[in-house]
Amino acid sequence: MKRNKRCVILLFMLLCTAGIYAQRVAYMRINEALVINEYNFVDDYGNRSGWIELFNNSAGTVNIGGCYLTNDRNNPQKYPIPKGDVLTIIPPRQHILFWADGMASRGTFHVNFKLDPTKENYIALYDADGKTLVDEIIIPAGQKPDVSFGRKIDGGNEWTPLAKVTPSTNNLTLDSNEKIENFQVNDSLGVGMTVTAMAVVFIGLILLYVVFKVVGKTAIQMSTRRAQKAGVENIPAKGHMEEGAILAAIATALYEVTEDVHDIESTVLTIHKVTRRYSPWSSKIYGMREFLRK
Repeated sequence: MKRNKRCVILLFMLLCTAGIYAQRVAYMRINEALVINEYNFVDDYGNRSGWIELFNNSAGTVNIGGCYLTNDRNNPQKYPIPKGDVLTIIPPRQHILFWADGMASRGTFHVNFKLDPTKENYIALYDADGKTLVDEIIIPAGQKPDVSFGRKIDGGNEWTPLAKVTPSTNNLTLDSNEKIENFQVNDSLGVGMTVTAMAVVFIGLILLYVVFKVVGKTAIQMSTRRAQKAGVENIPAKGHMEEGAILAAIATALYEVTEDVHDIESTVLTIHKVTRRYSPWSSKIYGMREFLRK
């Protein structure tokens, strides 16, 4: 009986896991495609080919290993995405790119079909059962070289030729700042910007002055209170404190007086009488005279 319960619980967990997996795969979207690639993005072999971008539109991680990509309505299992490749695990709100170069032998992300620039192209993504359609799109014929066809917003419903090709990144790119552009139009000479910057600097200096002033007064008051608690008398009143330079000079003088070391002179004098005077200036002359006498 217990064994049967365990089997039922295990089967229920497997079904829940499969349901969660299927639900997450169902949120995958074909997000962008480039049919004619002349001077655009290159693959890991240095070649330029058409490509298909998928987008994980869910809040969970999706593994598309085992799913299928195709350009043939009658053959939904045309390119099986290999299992076991860690790169097929797509984080939330991220992209993955497949090269439509017809050379599947080059790796996981090289499909076995190409996009035809002379006619419309059908692209579809099928679930791992090979029957459940996840997403599909028809790319109109007459695509321009190096101009991709994709969703205006990642995962959205509106498709359009994109002003900028955005493989493996967001289709909607923000290259401008509306506020800065308005500032440039209304203040072409930059006077407002200069005044604003100087005002910010001066306000910052004023705030620093106030902060240091308050901190200094607070420190003096705290020192005075501590001295009063210690019983020190004749504390100078507020506004009559000696300047720091004077206090430093007084402290230095006191230190010199207390720490000054004088030479200790001996009180014993020894006097020897010499027969002749001697000086370093006459020593050589004296010796020369003695030499001449001899």
